[in-house]
Amino acid sequence: MTESVKNIESLSLFFTAGVAVGTFLITVSPGLLLPILALPFLLQRRMLRWPEELSVSLLLATFLLLGIFCARNAALPVADEPSFLETLAADAVGRLRAVIGSIPFPSEGTAPLLNALLTGDRSGLSAQTVAVFRGSGASHILALSGLHMGILYLIFDALTKGLGNAPAARVVRYVLILGAALFFTLMTGAGPSIVRAFLFIGLNETLRLLNRPRKGTRVFCVALLIQLTLNPGVIGSLGFQLSYLAMAGIFLLYPVLERCYPEGSRFNPLRWIWKSAALAISCQTFTAPLAWLRFHTFPRFFLLTNLMALPLTSALMGTAVATVALSAVHLCPHFLITITDGLGRLLVWILEIISSM
Repeated sequence: MTESVKNIESLSLFFTAGVAVGTFLITVSPGLLLPILALPFLLQRRMLRWPEELSVSLLLATFLLLGIFCARNAALPVADEPSFLETLAADAVGRLRAVIGSIPFPSEGTAPLLNALLTGDRSGLSAQTVAVFRGSGASHILALSGLHMGILYLIFDALTKGLGNAPAARVVRYVLILGAALFFTLMTGAGPSIVRAFLFIGLNETLRLLNRPRKGTRVFCVALLIQLTLNPGVIGSLGFQLSYLAMAGIFLLYPVLERCYPEGSRFNPLRWIWKSAALAISCQTFTAPLAWLRFHTFPRFFLLTNLMALPLTSALMGTAVATVALSAVHLCPHFLITITDGLGRLLVWILEIISSM
């Protein structure tokens, strides 16, 4: 085969195109596609004697039709019974919200904010707080997404580094990190962007465990292929679209912008600011057209918001995880509760200033 289909990227993109066609453009019965999808298996011996370009074209076309088949098959009505893991996760998220509600934060707005950041429940937030996040262009911080999973992943990765780098320790770290990520995914309802983040973490951790190279675009395409295979209908979700567009910006545009900064000290604070700005610009460049198409708005101060709010959000989630975990076993010191409360109030205060500009 040619280089164009030796990698998973081409097959993933053709499959994605098929899912899009099957979801938005055609309503053919899945059964009509089965005979066509069987052709490559029936003709596999003959295909070995065909010109390479013809075999490649048939394989790509098969993945295109397979995407259409999966999309149409997913549209068929099925019984939806919660699994054991989903039931367990729903019970866990209820207990987590109860623990958060029992913590004596000095500010009454901190517990609802932590509920939004850790469980996705925004019902306790005041209308004023929601308006502040929206007006400052920080709505993505409240909407549970891959950002939150990424922050929690970094926390768990740091916590498990103490296990060492021996082969057995690496396996234990792998199981703990993926187990925690899977449980958080189920506990928060397995939204499209959370599932995307879980797949990215799972693929990266698997490649790291196997000492295989981790190419960003390949992980992107494999995750896309897996998620659309499991749930083709998710392609119509705005969260799914924005999540993958943001990651496309990170993989395609961010390396270009990051290299624009001259080489220098590794601990140069200006370089850190530039990298953070480049990350925000990369995501916004790819997601802004879709956001404008859907909402007819553009966050004017997105760069300032991301430079100031994202580090605070990361710190807040770090202390929040420690506060909740220790409170669950009644061992949380009061100073940790105060720090978490202070970070939450500082985050809202900064966003209030930005939204008023």
